[in-house]
Amino acid sequence: MVSIKDNLTYIREQISLAATNAGRSLEDILLIAVSKKKTSAMINDAVLANQIAFGENMVQEAINKMSELSNIIKIEWHMIGHLQKNKVKFCPGKFQWVHSIDSIELAKKLEEHCGLKQHKLNVLIQVNLSKEKSKFGVQQLDELFKLAETIQEGNWAKLRGLMTIPEPELGEVPTRKIFEKLRMWKDRMQKEFGSPEINELSMGMTADFQWAIQEGATMIRLGTAIFGSR
Repeated sequence: MVSIKDNLTYIREQISLAATNAGRSLEDILLIAVSKKKTSAMINDAVLANQIAFGENMVQEAINKMSELSNIIKIEWHMIGHLQKNKVKFCPGKFQWVHSIDSIELAKKLEEHCGLKQHKLNVLIQVNLSKEKSKFGVQQLDELFKLAETIQEGNWAKLRGLMTIPEPELGEVPTRKIFEKLRMWKDRMQKEFGSPEINELSMGMTADFQWAIQEGATMIRLGTAIFGSR
């Protein structure tokens, strides 16, 4: 029987150790529990163990869980999967964060729906530095800047940083190079737009979160380590 509480205790110890080793503060790193395909009861168990942020991949699945868990007011919902354009209208007022903005068209549509609902939303641009055909995300720096400029022109979707998912099983050195490059791109973007709010790096999952913390991750996304394998 998986003990979500015990898993969270262990993971927090590991995050704290990684942060200490990197000369960073634990408070600067947000643990996002990836709850896709997990039940509302499992999410509730994590909440009872003081977990606040949860990451979902599918909008409709997430909305169903939000309804089932509507009595819990302290949950922070993160959309971490690919966001289909026909699902954008459901995000404002439901999610607090969207990690997967990958096109100008998607950014404009999200801004429009946030405006219609008068809800601000924190967004991250997804960057595909592994250049995998199976993954979404911008691949070039000029592409990133054009997308960032589009988001910055709006009033409702607030650009907060970058997200990436490295190709699995690359090993430590190549994976850390990807994380390092994402941090450098974030720093350039922050400077270019003169916006200290562009300070988030969503990178690192169960297999590589310690490396991500070493390279400056402010958000790590862990599922298996918390909820067990599917």
